[in-house]
Amino acid sequence: MSIGTPSSQSVPVYVAAQIRATDGANVGDLISFANELILDDVYELGFGSEPARLSLVARDGRSFTIGHDTGIGTPGAVLHLDSALLFMTYEGTALDALLLVEVDDAGAVTEIYLMPLNALSPKQEMRLVGIDREGAQHKFAQVACVSFTRGTQITLASGAQCPVEQLKVGDRVLTRDDGVQPLRWIGHSTARAVGEFAPIRIAAGTLNNSGDLIVSPDHRLFIYQRTDELGAGRAELLVKARHLVNGDSVTVLQGGYVDYFQLLFDSHQIIYAEGIAAESMLIDSRTRPVLPQDLSQALGEVIPGHSDLPHAGLDVQEKLLKRPDAAELLKKASSR
Repeated sequence: MSIGTPSSQSVPVYVAAQIRATDGANVGDLISFANELILDDVYELGFGSEPARLSLVARDGRSFTIGHDTGIGTPGAVLHLDSALLFMTYEGTALDALLLVEVDDAGAVTEIYLMPLNALSPKQEMRLVGIDREGAQHKFAQVACVSFTRGTQITLASGAQCPVEQLKVGDRVLTRDDGVQPLRWIGHSTARAVGEFAPIRIAAGTLNNSGDLIVSPDHRLFIYQRTDELGAGRAELLVKARHLVNGDSVTVLQGGYVDYFQLLFDSHQIIYAEGIAAESMLIDSRTRPVLPQDLSQALGEVIPGHSDLPHAGLDVQEKLLKRPDAAELLKKASSR
């Protein structure tokens, strides 16, 4: 098994300079951290503003470092999760977002980022109606958790297929690396299928999957290449579902609601969903807040098999997957 650095998570962000208060006590000011914000102020995203991808690497409960594969920010710099914000549009649509603050070695603020959990539109009036410092970690954890959707067929120890929503704690599941393993915990949440919560659909057969596989955007699939079609330089790969989107065989399912299920084992595992290999939940500082408090306390601070990241170093860089035939190449590589 390859051991490497912890994997990063790529999130869409706007910088403070792109978002300005157009009405209220802070009119004319750029968006800032929680203790400088005032409820009922109205903000707008500047015309032509586009989000950039910010790479986050877990550090501790409320902070991260910026990954070296980032599209914005200073690689290696520390980021703090400041707060969760709730905006309301003129039409009455609720918009959730998270505030992240980048600091330098002396602790001085160098940049403020808004991470939208829904799609934002330029020149749209957004009235600030909620500031939540305590719930920010849980909100981020919901995005960071890898999740299967209702109906996904999971392979059990017997080889039988079971819909993920019918699994129970203690059920014995087939894993790629450690044989049969019992489920330690099953999480379930329902979210609006928009923005960072919109699932990715991998159509049946795209990666030799028996049925449509619908997962959270950052869910990683395990691919064993018999030939190195991507030029990754290794046979074992972990590929994020979002990086395979091609508008045809791999698509984003926007709209409505989605039921997400998280599967936790005593260690991070590669299991089988719709007949292909996909990861289970990985506990780190990003995802831990979704666990029930009693379970989190019982697990302790160090969790063997999660803290040592046995599958780290297998992630495929996004730039290798920025091609419309990426999924086709991966299918070809794993089929020979």
